Amino acid sequence: MFLVLQPYSTFNAQKRLAVILIIVVALLLIPLIAMLFTNEVKWDLLDFAIAGALLFSTGLIVDFIIRNIRQPWQRIVLVVILLIILLFIWMHLAVGIFTLPFGGT
Repeated sequence: MFLVLQPYSTFNAQKRLAVILIIVVALLLIPLIAMLFTNEVKWDLLDFAIAGALLFSTGLIVDFIIRNIRQPWQRIVLVVILLIILLFIWMHLAVGIFTLPFGGT
């Protein structure tokens, strides 16, 4: 099964979900492999579950934006805002940049 590059609108829902899932798994493999080579990365199952949920939901929202927003500049702005939100949530969970009762220390 090779992924044939097609215009995004011709992908059906199953193919889009599969692509999102493959990207999420590939991104989650980075810390998993890093854990094998260094003691600096210490993730447990909950960390992988939260990261996977964040990445998968972000992928679904990006897919929704791409499919439903017609103006290219609006797509770009919304995706950039979404990625900034993801980045802030990720940073807070990692090191606790906000004064909230959950997150890193």
